[in-house]
Amino acid sequence: MYILGINAYHADGSAVVIRDGELLVAVEEERFRRIKHWAGFPTKAITRCLEIAGVTGTDIAHVAISRDPKANLLRKAAFAVSNRMKVANIVNRTRNLRKVNLVQEPLAAALGVSRKDLPPVHFVEHHPSHLASAFFVSPFNDAAICAVDGFGDYVSTSTAFGRGNQIEMLSRVTYPHSLGVFYTAVTQHLGFPNYGDEFKVMGLAPYGSPEFTTELRKLVTLEADGKFSLARKYFRHWDEGIEMEWEGGLPTMGRLYTPELERLLGPARVAGEPLTPHYENIARSLQAVYEECFFHVLNGLWARSKNPRLCLAGGCAMNSVANGKVRDQTPFRHLYIQPAAGDNGTALGAGYYVWNQILKQPRGFVMDHGYWGTEYPCADVTAIVEAQNDPGWSYTLERHDGEEAVCRATARLISEGNVVGWYQGRMEWGARALGNRSILADARRADMRELINARIKFREKFRPFAPSILEEAMDDYFVGATPDPFMQQVYPVRPDKRSVLPAITHADGSGRLQTVNQHTNPRYYRLIKEFELLTGVPVLLNTSFNENEPIVDTPEQALDCFLRTRMDVIVVNDTVIRRRAVV
Repeated sequence: MYILGINAYHADGSAVVIRDGELLVAVEEERFRRIKHWAGFPTKAITRCLEIAGVTGTDIAHVAISRDPKANLLRKAAFAVSNRMKVANIVNRTRNLRKVNLVQEPLAAALGVSRKDLPPVHFVEHHPSHLASAFFVSPFNDAAICAVDGFGDYVSTSTAFGRGNQIEMLSRVTYPHSLGVFYTAVTQHLGFPNYGDEFKVMGLAPYGSPEFTTELRKLVTLEADGKFSLARKYFRHWDEGIEMEWEGGLPTMGRLYTPELERLLGPARVAGEPLTPHYENIARSLQAVYEECFFHVLNGLWARSKNPRLCLAGGCAMNSVANGKVRDQTPFRHLYIQPAAGDNGTALGAGYYVWNQILKQPRGFVMDHGYWGTEYPCADVTAIVEAQNDPGWSYTLERHDGEEAVCRATARLISEGNVVGWYQGRMEWGARALGNRSILADARRADMRELINARIKFREKFRPFAPSILEEAMDDYFVGATPDPFMQQVYPVRPDKRSVLPAITHADGSGRLQTVNQHTNPRYYRLIKEFELLTGVPVLLNTSFNENEPIVDTPEQALDCFLRTRMDVIVVNDTVIRRRAVV
């Protein structure tokens, strides 16, 4: 039985195909549209899923969509009436829900079938989709589950308990209260207005001091049983409404905060203005207060579940700094976060919700790696390289015979200070590059972070990079870490190793590590091992293969990114292409 799961008419559109409980493919629409966080109906993602799975639309037995327009209708109506919500706000939300209700037409077109031949379509509520994406692919037979985000189907935070193939809901926090809205509102105040900019603030926070925690605590009240509420005077979304666009391209969101926030924290920063210590301190304070609230929710969940295993999902589960502190700040001992914890992952969750929760099929699949996307094993970029007509650069192309040779050659180039675009195997699922669509460099070089931000990524100088480390070496370099193949947790770098790895050590001495083992990615493991044999250090600097765009999908996109930036080398499968300036 084949199940198609999709996230539609929401940011981070995506699709997955599951066969008899086993995941075959999971991809995000942005990779094909080349627009970050693409919102709308994921036609291209569905098409690629069918191609990779080797099926047609007629083979799909069930379709699961991670939205339910009928969810929480009474709550919505009661809130709109009691709070005199503006008509424009209601119309905006209704328009989006209508598109979800009329999904049959674009779905039939994407599957290549008539509307009357569509398989059963299941509308799975947003938060149950998040919860399912966290638990049903985890290695745990039973666990506490928590999803925290902005909003989805009127809910911002949910807790549950999973056992076997069933999830039991425990609690919900509903509109207008949301930790995601809290974090996003202050992110906007800091001059980062684009959808998804919260991760920039998380990267900025280590440069500041928590001098505004008293002020920011006024925005959120912590309540009994892990609940919380927002101080509404600081937020616009609940009465005025905010401008949102969720279809046909880049998702947008209007200003969330009111003038009261500026009276509390001072004038908002205009995008592009210098990041003074004042704003760095607000960023640090925001992260600190968010963590207080997040752990309050989790400790409330622990009190109800008393289970040492925790699965996390939702956009806030991408806050890797908070994730790395879960074991210190709560009684939970074991943590699982799949690589697409945000809204992209709801396609995965909706699919498994149907397979496990609705159809009551047994579990058997565990997601222990993130390589579920497209693959181009026969790619040949020779013609593109040979066609380059730039007198300032010369190019050399070498083909290596097998994994050992290409890894050894690439490791040597990295150890010599070259920045390498590494393009291998199946594309990653989720926001993190995990060693198949990565830009790699030597983490021992203190200047490498600034060099890559300035010459390749063209982004703010404070933005950090992640270390990929051999799993067996994790304890030698990090304090209190556990294996994490998905780069979802930040841990302290051991004090004696910070000078060894300056390019990946954050301003506060931490690093967002990815552990690599031989089972889940043998080629990437071999590359890091070859680097260790040359240098004695089993760590590479790893950042996503892109430049202010979605992570590259095709070899041609990878080569285009290489040519328009200042990378020194690109490795496509077994071919190494090196660029040198002509003197």
